[in-house]
Amino acid sequence: MKTIVIAAGYATRLGELTKNFPKPLLKIGDNTILGRLLDDIDPIAAINEHIIITNHRFAPIFEKWAKEQHYTKPVTILDDGTSSNETRLGAVGDLLFAIEHMALKEDILVVAADNLLFFHFQDFVDFAKENGTSCIMYHEQPSIEKLQRTGVVVLDENNKVLEMAEKPQVPKTHHAVPPFYLYMQKDFDLIRHCLENGCGNDAPGNLAHYLVEHTTMHAWPMNGGRLDIGSLDTYYEACEKYGK
Repeated sequence: MKTIVIAAGYATRLGELTKNFPKPLLKIGDNTILGRLLDDIDPIAAINEHIIITNHRFAPIFEKWAKEQHYTKPVTILDDGTSSNETRLGAVGDLLFAIEHMALKEDILVVAADNLLFFHFQDFVDFAKENGTSCIMYHEQPSIEKLQRTGVVVLDENNKVLEMAEKPQVPKTHHAVPPFYLYMQKDFDLIRHCLENGCGNDAPGNLAHYLVEHTTMHAWPMNGGRLDIGSLDTYYEACEKYGK
Protein backbone atom coordinates (compact mmCIF):
# COMPACT_ATOMS: atom_id res chain seq x y z
CA MET A 1 0.00 0.00 0.00
CA LYS A 2 1.16 3.52 -0.85
CA THR A 3 0.45 6.72 1.00
CA ILE A 4 -0.67 9.50 -1.36
CA VAL A 5 -0.42 12.92 0.29
CA ILE A 6 -2.30 15.62 -1.60
CA ALA A 7 -0.16 18.73 -1.08
CA ALA A 8 -0.40 20.69 -4.34
CA GLY A 9 -2.55 23.59 -3.20
CA TYR A 10 -1.43 27.19 -2.81
CA ALA A 11 -3.09 27.99 0.54
CA THR A 12 -4.22 31.44 -0.53
CA ARG A 13 -6.25 31.93 2.66
CA LEU A 14 -3.07 32.02 4.75
CA GLY A 15 -1.77 35.10 2.93
CA GLU A 16 1.92 35.99 3.14
CA LEU A 17 2.67 32.98 5.35
CA THR A 18 2.22 30.60 2.41
CA LYS A 19 2.79 32.93 -0.52
CA ASN A 20 6.15 31.29 -1.21
CA PHE A 21 6.02 28.33 1.15
CA PRO A 22 3.82 25.19 1.32
CA LYS A 23 1.27 25.02 4.13
CA PRO A 24 2.00 21.34 5.01
CA LEU A 25 5.57 22.29 5.95
CA LEU A 26 4.60 25.05 8.36
CA LYS A 27 5.96 24.34 11.83
CA ILE A 28 3.79 23.47 14.82
CA GLY A 29 6.23 23.21 17.68
CA ASP A 30 9.33 21.29 16.62
CA ASN A 31 7.57 19.41 13.80
CA THR A 32 5.67 20.29 10.64
CA ILE A 33 2.00 19.63 9.85
CA LEU A 34 3.05 17.01 7.29
CA GLY A 35 5.66 15.54 9.62
CA ARG A 36 3.06 14.92 12.31
CA LEU A 37 0.87 13.18 9.74
CA LEU A 38 3.61 10.88 8.44
CA ASP A 39 4.85 10.13 11.95
CA ASP A 40 1.54 8.30 12.48
CA ILE A 41 1.38 6.63 9.06
CA ASP A 42 4.99 5.48 8.68
CA PRO A 43 4.82 2.65 11.28
CA ILE A 44 1.89 0.96 9.47
CA ALA A 45 3.32 -2.34 8.19
CA ALA A 46 1.15 -2.36 5.05
CA ILE A 47 2.60 0.98 3.87
CA ASN A 48 5.74 0.71 1.72
CA GLU A 49 6.13 4.26 0.32
CA HIS A 50 4.92 7.80 0.90
CA ILE A 51 4.18 9.75 -2.29
CA ILE A 52 3.72 13.49 -1.79
CA ILE A 53 2.22 15.24 -4.78
CA THR A 54 2.84 18.96 -4.92
CA ASN A 55 3.09 21.77 -7.45
CA HIS A 56 6.08 22.95 -9.46
CA ARG A 57 6.60 26.05 -7.32
CA PHE A 58 6.86 24.15 -4.03
CA ALA A 59 8.45 20.88 -5.22
CA PRO A 60 12.05 22.00 -4.45
CA ILE A 61 11.04 22.92 -0.89
CA PHE A 62 9.47 19.49 -0.37
CA GLU A 63 12.54 17.83 -1.89
CA LYS A 64 14.80 19.61 0.59
CA TRP A 65 12.51 18.64 3.47
CA ALA A 66 12.36 14.99 2.35
CA LYS A 67 16.16 14.70 2.36
CA GLU A 68 16.18 15.69 6.02
CA GLN A 69 13.66 13.03 7.10
CA HIS A 70 14.37 9.58 8.51
CA TYR A 71 11.20 7.60 7.90
CA THR A 72 11.38 3.83 7.56
CA LYS A 73 9.55 4.01 4.21
CA PRO A 74 10.88 5.99 1.23
CA VAL A 75 9.43 9.45 0.56
CA THR A 76 8.83 10.37 -3.09
CA ILE A 77 8.07 13.97 -4.11
CA LEU A 78 5.93 14.21 -7.24
CA ASP A 79 5.73 17.52 -9.12
CA ASP A 80 2.37 17.97 -10.92
CA GLY A 81 3.82 20.69 -13.17
CA THR A 82 1.45 23.50 -12.20
CA SER A 83 2.70 26.86 -10.99
CA SER A 84 -0.34 28.91 -9.94
CA ASN A 85 -3.66 28.60 -8.16
CA GLU A 86 -5.40 29.26 -11.47
CA THR A 87 -3.73 26.32 -13.25
CA ARG A 88 -3.89 23.78 -10.39
CA LEU A 89 -5.12 20.27 -11.22
CA GLY A 90 -7.36 20.02 -8.17
CA ALA A 91 -7.23 17.24 -5.57
CA VAL A 92 -8.86 14.63 -7.82
CA GLY A 93 -6.74 15.68 -10.78
CA ASP A 94 -3.59 15.35 -8.67
CA LEU A 95 -4.59 11.89 -7.46
CA LEU A 96 -5.16 10.74 -11.04
CA PHE A 97 -1.80 12.23 -12.01
CA ALA A 98 -0.09 10.27 -9.22
CA ILE A 99 -1.78 6.98 -10.14
CA GLU A 100 -0.78 7.29 -13.79
CA HIS A 101 2.68 8.81 -13.34
CA MET A 102 3.71 6.26 -10.71
CA ALA A 103 1.92 3.40 -12.52
CA LEU A 104 0.35 2.40 -9.19
CA LYS A 105 -1.00 -1.13 -8.89
CA GLU A 106 -1.75 -1.44 -5.20
CA ASP A 107 -4.11 0.02 -2.63
CA ILE A 108 -3.61 3.66 -1.68
CA LEU A 109 -4.17 5.63 1.52
CA VAL A 110 -5.05 9.15 0.37
CA VAL A 111 -4.69 12.00 2.85
CA ALA A 112 -4.95 15.77 2.79
CA ALA A 113 -1.74 17.34 4.06
CA ASP A 114 -3.15 20.20 6.12
CA ASN A 115 -4.74 18.53 9.15
CA LEU A 116 -3.68 17.76 12.71
CA LEU A 117 -5.07 14.36 13.67
CA PHE A 118 -5.99 12.88 17.03
CA PHE A 119 -6.54 9.29 15.91
CA HIS A 120 -4.39 6.59 14.31
CA PHE A 121 -4.52 5.65 10.64
CA GLN A 122 -3.70 2.06 11.59
CA ASP A 123 -7.29 1.70 12.82
CA PHE A 124 -8.62 2.96 9.49
CA VAL A 125 -6.39 0.58 7.51
CA ASP A 126 -7.55 -2.33 9.67
CA PHE A 127 -11.19 -1.36 9.09
CA ALA A 128 -10.71 -1.31 5.31
CA LYS A 129 -8.95 -4.67 5.39
CA GLU A 130 -11.80 -6.21 7.39
CA ASN A 131 -14.43 -4.94 4.95
CA GLY A 132 -12.45 -5.52 1.76
CA THR A 133 -13.75 -2.33 0.13
CA SER A 134 -12.60 1.20 -0.54
CA CYS A 135 -13.36 3.25 2.56
CA ILE A 136 -13.93 6.76 3.80
CA MET A 137 -14.22 8.17 7.32
CA TYR A 138 -17.01 9.99 9.09
CA HIS A 139 -17.59 11.87 12.31
CA GLU A 140 -20.61 13.42 13.94
CA GLN A 141 -21.04 17.10 13.07
CA PRO A 142 -23.89 18.88 14.91
CA SER A 143 -23.57 22.14 12.94
CA ILE A 144 -25.81 22.30 9.86
CA GLU A 145 -23.71 25.20 8.56
CA LYS A 146 -20.55 23.08 8.66
CA LEU A 147 -22.34 20.09 7.11
CA GLN A 148 -23.27 22.35 4.19
CA ARG A 149 -19.54 22.82 3.51
CA THR A 150 -18.47 19.18 3.48
CA GLY A 151 -19.40 15.68 2.36
CA VAL A 152 -22.28 14.01 4.20
CA VAL A 153 -23.09 10.28 4.16
CA VAL A 154 -26.05 8.02 4.84
CA LEU A 155 -25.00 4.62 6.23
CA ASP A 156 -26.64 1.27 6.94
CA GLU A 157 -26.25 -0.64 10.22
CA ASN A 158 -22.93 -2.13 8.99
CA ASN A 159 -21.44 1.26 8.03
CA LYS A 160 -21.89 0.56 4.32
CA VAL A 161 -22.28 3.89 2.50
CA LEU A 162 -25.74 4.18 0.97
CA GLU A 163 -25.53 7.81 -0.16
CA MET A 164 -23.01 10.64 -0.17
CA ALA A 165 -23.67 14.27 -0.94
CA GLU A 166 -21.09 17.03 -1.34
CA LYS A 167 -22.01 20.28 0.43
CA PRO A 168 -25.75 19.52 0.67
CA GLN A 169 -28.05 22.43 1.47
CA VAL A 170 -30.31 20.02 3.38
CA PRO A 171 -28.08 17.33 4.95
CA LYS A 172 -29.78 13.97 5.48
CA THR A 173 -27.57 13.02 8.44
CA HIS A 174 -24.93 14.51 10.72
CA HIS A 175 -22.22 12.16 9.37
CA ALA A 176 -19.51 14.47 7.99
CA VAL A 177 -16.69 13.13 5.80
CA PRO A 178 -13.11 14.40 6.31
CA PRO A 179 -10.48 14.28 3.48
CA PHE A 180 -8.98 10.85 4.23
CA TYR A 181 -9.64 7.84 2.02
CA LEU A 182 -8.46 4.31 1.35
CA TYR A 183 -8.98 3.26 -2.26
CA MET A 184 -8.60 -0.38 -3.25
CA GLN A 185 -6.65 -1.22 -6.40
CA LYS A 186 -9.71 -3.05 -7.72
CA ASP A 187 -11.47 0.33 -8.02
CA PHE A 188 -8.67 2.01 -10.01
CA ASP A 189 -10.43 1.54 -13.35
CA LEU A 190 -13.42 3.48 -12.01
CA ILE A 191 -11.07 6.13 -10.63
CA ARG A 192 -9.17 6.52 -13.90
CA HIS A 193 -12.38 7.28 -15.79
CA CYS A 194 -14.06 9.41 -13.12
CA LEU A 195 -13.52 12.83 -14.72
CA GLU A 196 -14.95 11.85 -18.08
CA ASN A 197 -17.99 10.50 -16.25
CA GLY A 198 -18.79 13.74 -14.48
CA CYS A 199 -16.68 13.68 -11.31
CA GLY A 200 -15.46 17.13 -10.28
CA ASN A 201 -11.69 17.55 -10.17
CA ASP A 202 -11.18 19.98 -7.32
CA ALA A 203 -12.51 18.85 -3.91
CA PRO A 204 -11.22 15.40 -2.85
CA GLY A 205 -14.70 14.42 -1.69
CA ASN A 206 -15.93 14.55 -5.29
CA LEU A 207 -14.16 11.26 -6.02
CA ALA A 208 -15.61 9.49 -2.98
CA HIS A 209 -19.06 10.78 -3.95
CA TYR A 210 -18.58 9.40 -7.47
CA LEU A 211 -17.34 6.01 -6.25
CA VAL A 212 -20.24 5.55 -3.82
CA GLU A 213 -22.53 5.48 -6.84
CA HIS A 214 -20.44 2.88 -8.70
CA THR A 215 -18.94 0.49 -6.14
CA THR A 216 -19.36 -0.71 -2.55
CA MET A 217 -17.78 1.52 0.09
CA HIS A 218 -17.75 1.57 3.88
CA ALA A 219 -17.20 4.42 6.33
CA TRP A 220 -15.01 4.16 9.42
CA PRO A 221 -16.26 6.07 12.49
CA MET A 222 -13.36 8.30 13.49
CA ASN A 223 -12.31 7.53 17.07
CA GLY A 224 -10.55 10.85 17.52
CA GLY A 225 -10.78 14.42 16.30
CA ARG A 226 -8.90 16.53 13.79
CA LEU A 227 -8.03 20.18 13.28
CA ASP A 228 -8.20 21.48 9.72
CA ILE A 229 -5.51 24.13 9.22
CA GLY A 230 -7.56 26.20 6.79
CA SER A 231 -6.87 29.76 7.92
CA LEU A 232 -4.42 31.88 9.85
CA ASP A 233 -6.68 31.62 12.90
CA THR A 234 -6.65 27.81 12.91
CA TYR A 235 -2.91 27.70 12.28
CA TYR A 236 -2.15 30.00 15.21
CA GLU A 237 -4.65 28.05 17.33
CA ALA A 238 -2.77 24.83 16.51
CA CYS A 239 0.57 26.44 17.39
CA GLU A 240 -0.80 27.69 20.70
CA LYS A 241 -2.51 24.44 21.75
CA TYR A 242 -0.23 21.75 20.30
CA GLY A 243 3.10 23.39 19.57
CA LYS A 244 4.56 23.39 23.03
